[in-house]
This record gives sequence, C-alpha cells and structure tokens, in this order.
Amino acid sequence: MNSVSPARRREVIDALRRGAVPSAGLDLLAVGLDRFTASVDEDLATVTTGGSVFKAIRGEYGSGKTFFTRWVAERAKRANLATAEVQISENETPLHKLETVYRRLTERLMTATFAPSAMRPVVDGWFYALEEDALAADASAGTNSDALDHAVGELLEQRLAAVSRTAPAFAAALRGYRTAYSGGDAATAEAVLAWLGGQPHVAAAARRVAGVRGDLDHFAALSFLQGLLVVLRDSGHPGLLLVLDEVETLQRVRSDARDKALNALRQLIDEVHSGRFPGLYLIITGTPAFYDGPQGVQRLAPLAQRLAVDFTTDARFDNPRAVQIRLPGFTVDSLVELGGRVRDLYADGSSAGGRVHALVDDGYLAALARAVAGNLGGKVGVAPRLFLKKLVGEVLDRVDQFPDFDPRQHYALTVSAAEMTDLERNATRADEIPLDV
Repeated sequence: MNSVSPARRREVIDALRRGAVPSAGLDLLAVGLDRFTASVDEDLATVTTGGSVFKAIRGEYGSGKTFFTRWVAERAKRANLATAEVQISENETPLHKLETVYRRLTERLMTATFAPSAMRPVVDGWFYALEEDALAADASAGTNSDALDHAVGELLEQRLAAVSRTAPAFAAALRGYRTAYSGGDAATAEAVLAWLGGQPHVAAAARRVAGVRGDLDHFAALSFLQGLLVVLRDSGHPGLLLVLDEVETLQRVRSDARDKALNALRQLIDEVHSGRFPGLYLIITGTPAFYDGPQGVQRLAPLAQRLAVDFTTDARFDNPRAVQIRLPGFTVDSLVELGGRVRDLYADGSSAGGRVHALVDDGYLAALARAVAGNLGGKVGVAPRLFLKKLVGEVLDRVDQFPDFDPRQHYALTVSAAEMTDLERNATRADEIPLDV
C-alpha cells in the first residue's frame, strides 16, 4: 500500500477512528467484493454508453450495504459519472414523495471534482459546453454576444426537446438562470437554480424571471430527473449513480404511505427498464425482511415479481448480474482480513510501522474480532464498525505513539452502550463488558 497518498491514507484512518464509513479510498478496504467487480463494471459500461441499470442490494444490518454502495460510487466517479446517495426516511425523505427524493438528490449530487452540492458547477459546465458547441458550429458567433446567446438558446431547446414535452418548466428554469446570471443578478440566478433543484418556497420574483410557477411536485420530479441526466451528459458526465439507502424504513411508516412508496418504487423500476432515463444507475438497499416480509416488497405483487430472485441455493453461486444481489456479511476470518488491511495501511504511514506489524499481528486481530463480536452477542455481522473503531483509535494509535505499549498486556477491550448504534446496542447482552484480549 505504499502507493497510497498520505492525504488519502489519513482520510480513511480518520473516518475509521470516528466509527464512520470513509467517503473515499474504499477500494483499500474492500474485502469479499471481488465477486461483484466484473458485474459492477459491466453495469457502469452500460450506463456510460446511454443505457440504464437497476440493482437491489440485500443484506442484514451491518453486512456492509452502505460500504458496498460507496465502493460502487468510487468506481462510478472513476468513469466520470456523477453520484448521489439519498437516505430514505419517513420524515426527511419519504419515498412516496418523489419531489423530496429529487431535492435530496440535487443536494447530495457530487462528481469526482466537486463535492455536494455539485448542481451549480454541473449547470455552469453545461452552458459552457453549449457555448463551445455553438462556436464550433459558427465561429463568428463569438464576436457578437446576441448571436451567441441566440445560438446557445437554440441548442438548449434541441437538447431538452424530449424533456420539454413533459416538463417545460425545466428548460424554462435553465433559461431563466442563464438570463439572470448573464445580467449580473446573482441572487435571482441562485434562487432559480434552487427551484431547479427542487427547493420549495423560492421567491415569487425569481420564479417570474424564469417564467415558472409553484413548487416542484411528485409528478414532475421524474421529468426533472430526466432533464438533469441530459445536463449531466452534455457537461461531460455520461451518467448518474443514484443510491436510495435504507429503503427498509418503509416497513415502519403508515400503511397508506407505505403502499404509495412501494408503488413509487415500482414506477421507478419500470421507468428505468423502459429506457426513460438513459445514463441512470439506480441502486436501492434493504434488509431481507424488507424484500421477503409482509410489510415490504411482498405487499405489492407487481413489485415482488420484478425483484424476485431465488436465494435458496448456496450463496457461493449467487448471480451478481441478477436484479437483486445479497451481501454475505462478515465472519471472523473476513474481519481479520479487513483488520489486516487497515493495519498495513496504518503502518505504511507510521514511523513505528515495524512495531505495528509485530504487535498487531493476525493472531491479535483474530482475538480482537472475537472479543468485539462477543460484546455483540456473538453477532459478527454487526461488529465491523466497532471492531475498526477500536482497532484504530484504541490499539494502533497507542502502538504508534507509545514505544512501551503492548496491546496484549496493556489493553482490555471495553464496549459501552454510549458508543453503540441502536443495532449494536440491541445485539449486546450487557451495557459494558470488559474482555481481555
């Protein structure tokens, strides 16, 4: 791992020390994902050439669903796709309100170059590309601003023709943004861009400049997504990876809202498969109970039919090209492998790298993994977060800083309820159980 930059190494280690999933560098920690690499790369190739893909990720709590989708997102950004991760929740982002999902998408939109929200850089890049195309078609337009504006306006209409048939307000807002920006009215331009991103309560004066009314609604949201994909493609991003995470929360909402959300999901899947969203890679994540239980997918027969996959066979022979794929979860052996990668990454950036390898060997990693799992009722599948947090923050950091520290002699694992997530707290058999490792 000597080729890893200090900044990238520090970002990964700092995230693990906090007990968080790193936002980048996940390829350094990817354990057991080799089986999915070829199919994910095939999907990305489909999207970058104008196709669309839908995948449902299935896994128990703690099996690494968020890690997996962020690993896919890293690969997507290398292919120059834009990405967005949206957490589905009853209050903040209900799935049955697609206008809210679209708004969260634009808020969390990012590219390899721009962090969230990348909405403005993407739109500005699109207009720049239109100007370049207009100049390539007629170089004389560069000497006349009115002629250039006219040429750009014509290109805008051509590129958004299909979208304008169902959502003329999308193209109108783009025109209004450019008019306000070109005229030096930054405040109005920002307000129009906010409306284009699905934000509610935009000032009426800004909406009048763009020639649009009201707020984005559920029915227009999909057309706006269609328009956003056009803008992304023409600004140099061949597609968008959209992750709808924790969809299983639908099981806890009121029955009427749940039914609407399941139908909205069915509609999204059908639209993806129909080819309405060229360049869209849509991923949802959920627990087995969501896919198989009576309060989830099985509640809507057409949705269950679309997501049906036989998981009764040996997991070794799961088809990674299927519409629904399952993550196997962690074992003690895979935790040790993951811990070894983190240890090696840490040691490569430490002046005490030799001591790190000597004191935190695979035998110690196995003991620590079993001890953490023991605090969680033996449920290894929910142990990775705490295991890595303890490994980095309480073992590796001390070995690195204190020459006389030996984790086998001077460290006793203690896990308190205060540092656990709800899932981890439910798995544990006591609030605080010290174990010597």
